[in-house]
Amino acid sequence: MKKVLVVGFTENPGGIENVVMNYYRNFDRNEVQLDFLYSTDTIAFDKEIKELGGKTYHICSKHSNMFKHKKELKEFFERHASEYSSIWVNFCNITNLDYFKLAKKYGIKKRIIHAHNSQNMGSKIKGILHRIYKLNLDSYVTDYWSCSDDASDWFYTKKNRNKVLVVKNSIDLDRFKYNAAADKKIRKELGTENKFVIGNVGRLHFQKNQMFLLDVFNEIKKSEPNAELLLVGEGEDREKIINKINELGLNDSVQMLGARDDVPALMSSMDVFLFPSVFEGLGLVLVEAEAIGLPIVAASDDIPHEVKMASNFTFVSLNDSLDKWRDEVLKFKNTKKEDNTKSLQENGYDIKLEVKKIQELL
Repeated sequence: MKKVLVVGFTENPGGIENVVMNYYRNFDRNEVQLDFLYSTDTIAFDKEIKELGGKTYHICSKHSNMFKHKKELKEFFERHASEYSSIWVNFCNITNLDYFKLAKKYGIKKRIIHAHNSQNMGSKIKGILHRIYKLNLDSYVTDYWSCSDDASDWFYTKKNRNKVLVVKNSIDLDRFKYNAAADKKIRKELGTENKFVIGNVGRLHFQKNQMFLLDVFNEIKKSEPNAELLLVGEGEDREKIINKINELGLNDSVQMLGARDDVPALMSSMDVFLFPSVFEGLGLVLVEAEAIGLPIVAASDDIPHEVKMASNFTFVSLNDSLDKWRDEVLKFKNTKKEDNTKSLQENGYDIKLEVKKIQELL
């Protein structure tokens, strides 16, 4: 059995965490086993990781104590590097090469970097660091992965671009399948049985653009008083979003559901998926929404258009008017969910068809 060390998980069950877990759940774990190294207070999916046979290792975060972080990171590799044939580092941008340097120093032969975003989602300093560090990847990295062509173009240098393997953000199509019983149950629980339900799933963060989404929903509400908005996720913009809901007088029409582990059921209860992200590496949740069969209205500006695999999927520019966004959403008011299984499989998004390729690469 090969053991792989995974880096890049946080406490938030977001895109990176779900992409890796989708593969992990479907690996032959007699052949490949994953362990996880993290520095946030907790790690998403901790209980499930351990149930699947993996281990989680915590080290001090760089932000709380830089010297302690470096000391604990070095001590981890000194003790455990010999256990691993590969390290799989998942980044939205590159702010250091420490994991790769230590992995190389202590003998981990396969050192994979996996790009998950197509723009800088952090501070200007992080953007500068990314531009510097990506010039030095060849000294430490052996394998270059990415979630999309757009992410590859931004994340890597032109010199390394032809080395990049696009690893599809594949999902379990059986799990993300419209469920009529779940639809009925969730609508009853949330009081949305006779509502036009618009949904969004994502971290509460400027990248996901929920503040703009509320402006769109406010316009929709004027034309469709029966509309209800479900926001699924947690993040640093929570208070700003709550304040805006209050300012717009939408308290009775917006439900903030927090981080949930029943996303497929929640999606089954939605009528339209609204996704005005400022940018995405790909947008895993869009693939999930397509698998459910949801009509989708998404921002066209910096979301890879390869994610569109369904006919009931519309792109709208963030530069377009709120009226345009409203009208595109309302077009889907009485639209039934579609079965997009064949299209998702043909485009490489069925985890059961893709998992063996990634397992072999690891």
